[in-house]
Amino acid sequence: MITPRQIRAARALLGWSQQQLADKAIVSLNALARLEKGVVDSRLSTVQAIQKALTKAGVDFLPADQKGEGVRLRRPRGKTE
Repeated sequence: MITPRQIRAARALLGWSQQQLADKAIVSLNALARLEKGVVDSRLSTVQAIQKALTKAGVDFLPADQKGEGVRLRRPRGKTE
């Protein structure tokens, strides 16, 4: 499951406000704010909706392992460096 830090980092990568993410995930702003603060054990359906919205926007979630948890933004298709 994704963590509050990953959600905040993913939002930052996308340049989204909490309100934008809440709208895209179709969850309440209060639920998202509480989840990001880690002060409440949110419903699984809320976390899944947030993860789905962020993934759809191009965010990959990196699981916590020896290097630690993280997020990254997928390169848009057709773009090369």
